[in-house]
Amino acid sequence: MSASTISESILVLAAIILASGVSAYATYSIGILKNDMYQVVSDTKKIIELRIEIVYACINGSVFVVYAKNIGYLPITDYNLIDVYIGPYGSACLYTYSSSPSTGHFTITDVNGNNSWDPGETAIIIVYPNNIPQASVYEAIIKPLRGTGSSYLFPPPP
Repeated sequence: MSASTISESILVLAAIILASGVSAYATYSIGILKNDMYQVVSDTKKIIELRIEIVYACINGSVFVVYAKNIGYLPITDYNLIDVYIGPYGSACLYTYSSSPSTGHFTITDVNGNNSWDPGETAIIIVYPNNIPQASVYEAIIKPLRGTGSSYLFPPPP
């Protein structure tokens, strides 16, 4: 009878150890899942907080000039992550950022000149096309890599 009691005690002890291990692993897994969900929510929040709105656009000589406002909650410092499409309505061309004026690119000047497009700040975007095609309506689209962009329709100069 004592051998049977020892065997049962060993089995009960093994069951308790196994249950403790499963419980510890479950707690660890829930912690990892919680951290992953927090990261996803944080990333989504940043995407939602990055928004640009075009206030005005026009043609000035041989360039397009776009006034845009950062209406989000985050500053924009890496202008390479912004795409600007501009041209005749329905066939706008993509222009990428360049720190110096050059054909096929755009430059950005933030109003206070600190190279950070802060929330609530308006920036002047100058687009340098090869030529400005004739059209009755032009469109400008600004799209950051993540976040909400904007579009704007405008007429040719009189």
